[in-house]
Amino acid sequence: MKLMVLDGNSIINRSFYGIRPLTTREGLYTHAIYGFLTTLQRLVDEEKPEALCVTFDRREPTFRHEADASYKATRHGMPEELAMQMPVLKQVLDAMSIPRYELAGYEADDLIGTISRKCEASGWDCVVVTGDKDSLQLITDATRVKLVSTRMGQTTTKDMTPETFRAEYGFDPIHMIDLKALMGDTSDNIPGVPGVGEKTAMALVQEYGTVDAIYAALPDLHAKPGVIRKLTEGEESARHSYWLATIVTDAPLDFDPADNLRRPFRPELYDIFLKLEFKKLIDKYHLTPTHETAERDTDYEITVENVTDPDRAAELLDLWRRADGVTVYALADLSAIAVACETGEKTSLTANLIASRYGGHWYGLMEQLFAADIKKTSHDVKDLIRALLEIGLSAEGFMFDTALAGYLLDATAAQYDIDRLFMTYYNEELTGQAHLGAADFSPLSGDTAMAEAALDSRCSAIAALREFQEPRLKEQEMWQLYTEVELPLCRVLAEMELSGMRCDGKALAAFGDWLQERIDALEQEIYTAAGGTFNINSPRQLGKVLFEDLHLPHGKKTKTGWSTSADVLEKLRYDAPVVDKILTYRQYTKLKSTYADGLLKAIGHDGRVHTSFQMTVTATGRLSSTEPNLQNIPTRTELGSEIRRLFTAEDGCVLVDADYSQIELRLLAHIAGDTVMQQAFTAGADFHTVTAARVFHVPTEAVTPDMRRSAKAVNFGIVYGISAFSLSQDIGVTVAEARDYMERYFDTYQGVKQYMTDVVAQANQRGYVETLWHRRRALPELKSSNFNMRSFGERVALNMPIQGTAADIIKLAMVRVHRRLKDEGLAARLIMQVHDELIVECPEAEQETVKKLLTEEMEQVVTLAVPLTAEAHAGKNWLEAKG
Repeated sequence: MKLMVLDGNSIINRSFYGIRPLTTREGLYTHAIYGFLTTLQRLVDEEKPEALCVTFDRREPTFRHEADASYKATRHGMPEELAMQMPVLKQVLDAMSIPRYELAGYEADDLIGTISRKCEASGWDCVVVTGDKDSLQLITDATRVKLVSTRMGQTTTKDMTPETFRAEYGFDPIHMIDLKALMGDTSDNIPGVPGVGEKTAMALVQEYGTVDAIYAALPDLHAKPGVIRKLTEGEESARHSYWLATIVTDAPLDFDPADNLRRPFRPELYDIFLKLEFKKLIDKYHLTPTHETAERDTDYEITVENVTDPDRAAELLDLWRRADGVTVYALADLSAIAVACETGEKTSLTANLIASRYGGHWYGLMEQLFAADIKKTSHDVKDLIRALLEIGLSAEGFMFDTALAGYLLDATAAQYDIDRLFMTYYNEELTGQAHLGAADFSPLSGDTAMAEAALDSRCSAIAALREFQEPRLKEQEMWQLYTEVELPLCRVLAEMELSGMRCDGKALAAFGDWLQERIDALEQEIYTAAGGTFNINSPRQLGKVLFEDLHLPHGKKTKTGWSTSADVLEKLRYDAPVVDKILTYRQYTKLKSTYADGLLKAIGHDGRVHTSFQMTVTATGRLSSTEPNLQNIPTRTELGSEIRRLFTAEDGCVLVDADYSQIELRLLAHIAGDTVMQQAFTAGADFHTVTAARVFHVPTEAVTPDMRRSAKAVNFGIVYGISAFSLSQDIGVTVAEARDYMERYFDTYQGVKQYMTDVVAQANQRGYVETLWHRRRALPELKSSNFNMRSFGERVALNMPIQGTAADIIKLAMVRVHRRLKDEGLAARLIMQVHDELIVECPEAEQETVKKLLTEEMEQVVTLAVPLTAEAHAGKNWLEAKG
């Protein structure tokens, strides 16, 4: 039998500091709880223990504090954002039927130590889960320790057994106490022996084993005289530190492993998870409510009708045309649609339309439903429009998209499905499964009633979501952004996805073959230089070859071996030809797998690549591209740029490519109100040269390429809140020189410096930042007690108003370009967007008209304090069109 015991305080602390803050709509922080539970579930899946429990510290002083007032005295109090989560976590554990143990006068470590020994005495195995190395002293043949670490949202574990401990430390686990007695522990304020560090302490314990043996060997110890002196003077501290570091294994804890056998969850877990908005965990554990959820409006009467008769459908279509609007929920495969329409002040009718049961012409019905004269609210409108366009329907009349509204109201929620949003807003779970298809409505499915109920509930939910979202969009001044930018963009993107970009498959295959030949040749050259074959893609094997076999300098050791990151190898490029070959090999294999092979698979029957634009992914408002991602095709290398050459216009057509010039810097000048920067842009000179001249106090004609390069790095770095250290790495100068550049920059552009101070202060006060169109991003990180998290929040506060406004501008430009191409009756069509760049495919005869149209719409989309400039070029392929 196996019992797993978790160090509750340790795991929740690591989750709190390692995961981005999350809150419920009521303001309760939940990320530490969520991280704890996901870590718990992962370990349960790995270990499959029969029994489970959690230990916690108590607030009262322990016997160690009473004996030594300085013990852990340097630790800061628990942040309020974490403190509010502790009692809720304990409620969750109780509802999960997981016993938890606390004992006045003892630490959680002491309870873990006692539990592990009681398990051993009962013949049980014990797995200790903690983030602290203190518990390593408990390792025995029957007790293992899993060390947990969480960083940037990623949790990793390290399994420590007697064998793995000895391999890492060179002595038995129990002597971890002796190690801490000598070296001390600053986190617990255990003094150790003053002047004796970890390296010296490790060597002593590896040779002598125990503190007693070390002191018994004085003064003939195998150590430097200075170390012997420090040990002699610090013996009392070492003995006391040994006592402080020793985990108690016989605390007066009433514990029997069998009392901790895993039991079913209690019914109240569903309600707790509902309050915490843990929809994913509710689904994972298949939790269900124990009582009927109250209706939001008990007086509201909803009639549901299954419509199969074409005459009845015609009557409803007439009703829907006369109505102010209807709510539509359609399955992805368009096999079933629910349409809700108010029929009175407190009454509504929901019509279920199911293709397999409808007695009339299904596509004729959809053509009328999705025409412009029926005003519709729906969810994920862009995807619905694309699905309709693919089968030749018009797809008009969409007035509200609850997914887009959810995204604008919380840009960092990550997921905006109907079920999750409804739970967030109304603390209720919807009926039936979320993902339905034609098969669910077949008589063979066995539960068509449940499928119909799921259809109805999601249609009703969309109406309820709009009821919640629309007033809040208006309150937060995002209604214009929503109605003039985001919603119209759905149609634009759907048509772009359907159009796709033509790709020369034969040329792409030939390019892939050429890359493979170079990869094969590079492999052999690398093996020859290394003196044998090895896995070039294995960091461990590559590190051994470079730093142990070839003895190259600058090797940086990590926990898993030598670092072979791009930064490390770039520094070695000129020390050994083999490193240059390895970097080239990496570049070629990336191009081959991601682009040559990946894009070849993505070419459709029409010879075009149809990407999917994601509207609700980035927190800044930028669009992203998936399946495949056409926005990250490399452009900085000549070989990478060749990928763009393979995207071509149709016969008789050209691609017209227009992009903004330095839009983020121009927005910085406008938003910061920096008159000096504004004058530089208004003058029309090269801004980086102007900046270099001002920063380095030289005439513009005396600016060298290196000066301009440094000024360019500062210009763009400032937008992202770059540090002096990062800037020094970018331009190859010392940190002091980089700091000097930045100081001179801020002396030149004092309005920018003031903006950076003001925007962070304002974000701290409001809890969010916003763009010129009032697109918001909440920043709970600014209230975090963790320095790194606060610093991240400050960088986002600096950048988001700039990058987010740039995203708003390019989106609005897309809407206007699309509309004008239609209004002027051109055959040209917008087919691609890459951040600040738009691509239109048009007949050769239209290229000058399209170039002028693109430039005009992009430059005139907004009036700023500085000119907004765009340049357009045409070519037979994407690379040529870049100009």
